[in-house]
Amino acid sequence: MIAQETLALAQVVWDYHQMNHLLKKADCILVLGSHDERVAKRGAELFLEGWAPVLVFSGGLGRLTEGMWTETEADKFAKIAMKMGVPGDVILIENRSTNTGENVLFTQQLLQHKNLDPTTFIVVQKPYMERRSYATFKKHWPDKELIVTSPQIPFDEYPTGEISIEKVINIMVGDLQRIKLYPLRGFQIYQEIPADVWHAYEQLVLLGFNKQLVSENQ
Repeated sequence: MIAQETLALAQVVWDYHQMNHLLKKADCILVLGSHDERVAKRGAELFLEGWAPVLVFSGGLGRLTEGMWTETEADKFAKIAMKMGVPGDVILIENRSTNTGENVLFTQQLLQHKNLDPTTFIVVQKPYMERRSYATFKKHWPDKELIVTSPQIPFDEYPTGEISIEKVINIMVGDLQRIKLYPLRGFQIYQEIPADVWHAYEQLVLLGFNKQLVSENQ
C-alpha cells in the first residue's frame, strides 16, 4: 500500500500535467501512442462524436511498449478504433516513431505525403502526458492551433491490473523532469513549474519514484 501522503504528492503532479483544455471542433485528431489502450478509445470516441473528420494514430514501439507488445502502438490503436465503428478510410497510421518528438515530426511527414494541411488539432494522450505533449507539439509545429485531451479518468481511478499505481507515479515523475529539462535541449517549449509542484516531484524522487528519470547530463 502507498501512503496517503505519497498519494497526495502524486495528485499534485497529476493535476499539473493536465491542461484542462475545452474541446472544440478541429481539422484532425492526433492520437499519440502509448501503453494505455484507453487513449485509443478516447480518440475514437472524439471522432465518432464529430469533433474532427480525420483520425491519425502515431506510435511505433517506445520505451514503455518495446518488449511488451509486438504490434506497433499505432496499428494496435487503429484496430481498437475500427472495432468501435470508426471507418478505416478516415484513419491514418504513423507507426515508426519511438518518442513524442518523433510522433509530431513523422505525423507532419505523413500528412504532407497525403497532401493534407490541418490548421487545428486535437491531440490525445494519457492524462499525465497532456502538458508534455502540448509543449513538444508547439515546439515542432508552432503555427498550428492545438487542444490537448486525454481519457477522462481521475487519478485515483486510473491504475489498472496492467498499469499499477507505482508505474503511473514513476512515469509522471519522469515526465515532469522532462518538462524541466527538455526545453534546454530543444525538444519542447518552456512550461513554468510552480514551486509546490516541483517540491512534490523532489519528495517523490526521494521516496524512490525515480524509475523513469533521464540523466541530467545527457
